[in-house]
Amino acid sequence: MSDAPFFHDASGTVRFSVTVEGSPVNASIGREALRYHYRTGESADPMATYAQHADELEAAVRRRLAQGSMEPVMLRENDLQPAI
Repeated sequence: MSDAPFFHDASGTVRFSVTVEGSPVNASIGREALRYHYRTGESADPMATYAQHADELEAAVRRRLAQGSMEPVMLRENDLQPAI
């Protein structure tokens, strides 16, 4: 990653970047999507959840880009399902 991930209070999202083919791609995922998918409690720190699952989240961004998504990539809970 080129930039450190951070929690954006106003939008309730973790914002991060993924390096793809040498260039940073901005992405984000909502606190609720993290909570729902990883079954964390309401008081769970979204940054801690992100850190524990960063590799999976980055892979989801890469899948979305391969499917034609444009930057910035906003991950949703369905993006975190195993690829078929």
